[in-house]
Amino acid sequence: MKLYGLQKMTLLDFPGHVACTVFLNGCDLRCPFCHNFELVDGTAKPIMDEEEFLAFLAKRKGLLDGVAFTGGEPCLHSGLPSLMRRIREMGFAVKLDTNGCHPDMLEAILKEGLIDYAAMDIKNSPEKYAVTCGLESMDLAPIRRSISLLQNSGIDFEFRTTVIEQFHQAEDFEAIGKMIQGAKKYFLQAFTDRDTVPYGGLCAPSREAMEAYRDIMLKYTDVAEIRGMD
Repeated sequence: MKLYGLQKMTLLDFPGHVACTVFLNGCDLRCPFCHNFELVDGTAKPIMDEEEFLAFLAKRKGLLDGVAFTGGEPCLHSGLPSLMRRIREMGFAVKLDTNGCHPDMLEAILKEGLIDYAAMDIKNSPEKYAVTCGLESMDLAPIRRSISLLQNSGIDFEFRTTVIEQFHQAEDFEAIGKMIQGAKKYFLQAFTDRDTVPYGGLCAPSREAMEAYRDIMLKYTDVAEIRGMD
């Protein structure tokens, strides 16, 4: 399996761990606010293969204790469980970022106990899910199944939404809350623009709006916090 990016050390991507972040290519969504669109549209080039990455990890024992997989969408890759298995055999914890579109892969990973933490994006309310993902239509059954899998997994996980003024209003968070009702942790991530974002003119809501959305989510989740705002 090829790796398309590597952040050699992070204290932010994997809660409670000093980790590296692995970027895998490909995604079934076309979110107009994506920060890593070069991984989605095929313009990114691989930087190493998994054997090179495992050699890197072997040299980082004692410095790193975790590996976070992100993308793109990692669950598109059939070789993901095998690589996770090898990483865990080396003594590292593993985190998965996912859009929830591949519950079969997620279920296989969870059943084998290959991850210690998961973060799943909840893009928007059901009515706006497809447009927020850059698609004309979308079957939400896989998303709902992935939500259920995580809620019944027994591992530590979070749900999160990148919040954009042009896509999200208060009623959307009421609907999101009902989708993930009973979740322990939910994060509202304020959108930040970047050169790699495929669609211009997007911005984060005001702090007041973000706080109002957080208060809505607290009706449905144990914890709801804002990320990405000073």
